[in-house]
Amino acid sequence: MAKKIVMLAFALLVCGCLAWAADQTFSGTVSDEHCGAKHSRPSADAATCVEKCVAGGSKYVLVSKGKVYSLDAQDKFQGMGGKYVHVMGTLNGDAITVTSVSAGGGHKKEAAPTT
Repeated sequence: MAKKIVMLAFALLVCGCLAWAADQTFSGTVSDEHCGAKHSRPSADAATCVEKCVAGGSKYVLVSKGKVYSLDAQDKFQGMGGKYVHVMGTLNGDAITVTSVSAGGGHKKEAAPTT
């Protein structure tokens, strides 16, 4: 009987942790790992540079509030280099596990991650 209670408590703890790790929204500019925060503002020059670096093997990153985040779903960022975007996902250290990305429509004051 005690084993069943321990297993139930463990299951509730795991479910609670999964609910706690809900998606957050991050806003910022898509750069690449080579240039990093150099492309913290969207521009045509940044777009050209980022896409060239990615074509050469670099990976996309997000620059938000001066911080550089690695992104796991690289294919979702194709063609968005140097643009302002909104990213939904979960944060683990300096890495975002991306669930969705959308064009931000222009540079705005970058917001802190929200839950």
